[in-house]
Amino acid sequence: MWFEKWIVGKRTFDQLVTETGLSKSTVQRLFKRYLKEPPMLSVYPSERVNLLIDGTYFTKDLCLILYRDNTIKFTQLYRFSDGERYEELKEDLENLLILGVQIESITCDGHRALLRAIRKVCPHVTLQRCVIHVQRMCRIWLSGNPKSIPGQELRKIVSTLHQIQSKKELSYWLLDLANWDARHHQFVHEKTVNPITGKFWYKHKLLRRSFYVLTSALPNLFAYLDNPRIPKST
Repeated sequence: MWFEKWIVGKRTFDQLVTETGLSKSTVQRLFKRYLKEPPMLSVYPSERVNLLIDGTYFTKDLCLILYRDNTIKFTQLYRFSDGERYEELKEDLENLLILGVQIESITCDGHRALLRAIRKVCPHVTLQRCVIHVQRMCRIWLSGNPKSIPGQELRKIVSTLHQIQSKKELSYWLLDLANWDARHHQFVHEKTVNPITGKFWYKHKLLRRSFYVLTSALPNLFAYLDNPRIPKST
């Protein structure tokens, strides 16, 4: 029960110590026992699989990567690793194909190693970037209360990203984004130059980063509108 609360309920060790009355070392020892004895994995060959791939870090060096079949709500494969590494992700995708899992789409957070593995193993599979991941990263860089007018306006645009349910709504949203870029393009690219070295840096780098994260994800951000079977987030 406590292990489930740690994994699913995201309780911290300090919270579990308070709730269980056990010491932190005892709780950690019990959990390590569970982690060393994972359940046996069964892969179900299936067609038109809409795959969710996501990594969760429990510690700095312990990452659980899940390959979940959203069509039948079943975890087809998982891997424990110390990170999201290209060779391992590539191997996992290859094994899924060998075992008869026919992938129609993959929804993921856009990790570079994973995108590279997908392009290598299944380049013709429809890719859907996780809308919530993109939205969350933009909000982090824009902060909860942007000081600049362009930052405030972009945050409003980002905040409606997950609400887009039709091509018409997408058209209006893209128009808002394009108009924002037209109004604030010069501000976003404003530079500060070192008069001695000649080197420069962008004055509003977090705002600029948010905008480019959003635009770079656009080609794979709305596949779910063409195919309702595709989940838009992990």
